[in-house]
Amino acid sequence: MRIGIDLGGTKIEGVVLDDEGHELLRKRITTPQAEGYRAILNAVAQLVEQLEAGAGRRCSVGIGTPGAISTVTGCMKNSNTVCLNGQPLLEDLQSLLNRPLRIANDANCFALSEALDGAGKGYGVVFGVIMGTGVGGGVVFNGQLHAGRQHIGGEWGHNILERDGPDCYCGHRGCVETLISGPGLAADFHRSGGGAALAAGDVVALAAQGDALAEAAMQRFFDRFGRALAMVVNILDPDAIVLGGGLSNVQRLYSEGRERLAHYVFNDEFITPVLKNVHGDSSGVRGAAQLWRPHEIDRIG
Repeated sequence: MRIGIDLGGTKIEGVVLDDEGHELLRKRITTPQAEGYRAILNAVAQLVEQLEAGAGRRCSVGIGTPGAISTVTGCMKNSNTVCLNGQPLLEDLQSLLNRPLRIANDANCFALSEALDGAGKGYGVVFGVIMGTGVGGGVVFNGQLHAGRQHIGGEWGHNILERDGPDCYCGHRGCVETLISGPGLAADFHRSGGGAALAAGDVVALAAQGDALAEAAMQRFFDRFGRALAMVVNILDPDAIVLGGGLSNVQRLYSEGRERLAHYVFNDEFITPVLKNVHGDSSGVRGAAQLWRPHEIDRIG
């Protein structure tokens, strides 16, 4: 049996999967972020203990987290749970749980889950896309996650799309994330004269009701989606693209968004399927568990 932990800023969720990927147990607790790094470590350890008690046996553990482990320092970087940054999270949790662990970026976990038994099942090369509060991605080759030499594989959200675009927290301007994330869509609508209090979902709804300002924002959104994703397709040429995150529920992405992507791809025909995720919010925690394959479980001993 395999435990997956989704270590988020507000919640820590855990599941137990059997060797066929069936979910046996699920539990969620609040992330004690205000109490600091050590409190989060202890919370993860306690959640693993509770899940193992329910499963009745020792399990492998995979963890999905915002950010990644630096290949230079071995410590966490780029996590929006900021108390994790600069900390040897993998080393400390392995010591606390007394077993080898695997950790991956939450977008990578999403991509792995959808490639193994979700919308991307059966495709050789899958690019998993997260479009929500931020924009991230992950690459899976023939069922194997490709994190990359620097653990930034799939991070298309920080390609620069418009050099005169909005400032990004990473220090650059006009990153994909600043333009086609949920906050990016809402901010673009506001810059064009729309209400500042409206979120991305409100803009999508207004456009559906015929609001001209919202519809113009949606057309810019689709065009930016097409230009940004075409850069990935031109390099990776995946067999399938799977969309996740809150904006994956915008149905027009699979028609108008795909049409804009086809327009910018360097080919006379665009045949790559653009698919909606199967597992939804569960993709991340399932993918964390699937960082271990059933035949590897004897390594945790």
